[in-house]
Amino acid sequence: MASETLGKNIKPRPPIVVVVGHVDHGKTTLLDYIRKTTVAAREAGGITQAVGAYEIVRAPAAGGPARKITFIDTPGHEAFTAMRSRGAQAADLAVLVVAADEGVKPQTKEAIKILEETKTPFVVALNKIDKVQGGNLEKAKTDLANAGVLLEGYGGQVSYHGVSAKTGEGVSDLLDLILLSTDVENLTYDAAAAASGFVLEARRDPRRGIEASVIVREGTLHRGDAVKTHTASGKVKILEDFTGKAVDVLEPSAPAVIIGFEKLPNVGEVFAVGELKEARSPQAEEAAITQIAKSKPNTLNLILKASDAGSLEALLVVLKSVDKQGGKEINVVEESVGDVTDGDVRRAQATNATIIGFKNKVEKGARNLADAQTVMIITSDVVYDLAKAVEDFLTGKLGPATAGELEVLAVFNQEKLDKQLIGGRVEKGTFRAKASFEILRGSSAPKTSLGTGRALSLREKKSEIATAEKGKEIGILASSQIAIQVGDTLVIHK
Repeated sequence: MASETLGKNIKPRPPIVVVVGHVDHGKTTLLDYIRKTTVAAREAGGITQAVGAYEIVRAPAAGGPARKITFIDTPGHEAFTAMRSRGAQAADLAVLVVAADEGVKPQTKEAIKILEETKTPFVVALNKIDKVQGGNLEKAKTDLANAGVLLEGYGGQVSYHGVSAKTGEGVSDLLDLILLSTDVENLTYDAAAAASGFVLEARRDPRRGIEASVIVREGTLHRGDAVKTHTASGKVKILEDFTGKAVDVLEPSAPAVIIGFEKLPNVGEVFAVGELKEARSPQAEEAAITQIAKSKPNTLNLILKASDAGSLEALLVVLKSVDKQGGKEINVVEESVGDVTDGDVRRAQATNATIIGFKNKVEKGARNLADAQTVMIITSDVVYDLAKAVEDFLTGKLGPATAGELEVLAVFNQEKLDKQLIGGRVEKGTFRAKASFEILRGSSAPKTSLGTGRALSLREKKSEIATAEKGKEIGILASSQIAIQVGDTLVIHK
């Protein structure tokens, strides 16, 4: 519909297009060609691991104006199912990328299901036509038909085009097909309405604070607007377009970065301009953590940290696949976005947890404290490396090395748990004063981990000592929330 036929405040809206398909079928490479960038080359492990949104300008056709298209590049890895689903919900049209030489794969079917469930219109890009002899697309078309996607000319109404993301063949025609397909949707927005849209990503930047990547779908977003989601609120202190340029105003279907949320919004949430709502207090957050912090038998406690909300969600999805292996289950004590801090280490020490960091850094103070408190931190930029490490813990293939191990022979005083007086014999290594220990209980292996404690001081006969070697019987003044019992094993890890 031409803009002059619309109401005073009603304007045409550029289409928002989500790109979906199987891993390695060329989604990001296709966008790379369109944007003339090299996103794929920078991704850790060669797999796209974050949601990005990009605005392009399609060169004008003969006699017509230049037109904008916003692309949402969604990850193709199976770990990112939820992110792909949310991307589809935010889009006007999807491009289903299918490699012509491989046809339909499991994640292709998953993407089709998501598009059907979200009722998102889509076109098909048959990619890698440079790899099939004579441009033969019959395998891919047959596979799609068997998956329930009937292309034009093959008994259905789904438009398609053959492309090569590598050479650029057919890409221009695909862009025209996208614009043609979205024209029938008559996309418009009310310029006078309060802005609203979707949260695509959220992360905590150590310098700038909370950054939320969003797509504006309705209204006009201004710097200074009060914004809220179901879980977070704030004020737009800084507004940037997708290139990182500071702007005062953004209209649909623009990708944007908002700085000013008081806490991290959830990926996939709707945001809107409106009254601020009070966020949960830090004291309430701490109380919630305390409620779930206690150790459970045969459980590996984890504190999860990731560079952004989407990566955190992906980490949780992957960890579900290794849960309950080796007779143990995973208990996520806390999950948050940002670098690993000394506060994370203190919570890990108090809850006998291992810290898992995905695509982030460990602050120097946190590293030093972790070394002093024998808290294990595992970090990686590739999500499946972390999953493998957790799996090895659960199955007993990996664990913190033992520096000292003591069997509890007597309990003398337990009036206060933070000052328990006990006696024991060092069975392995060296037991140290001021060191943290893990409390193990049970008559058979593997023993149950109950929690942690700290050896405040050691005594041999009447003398205070710093360390005790294997074979020595000593007295220990210990602090722990667990009442230590005769027969328990106290383990100091390296």
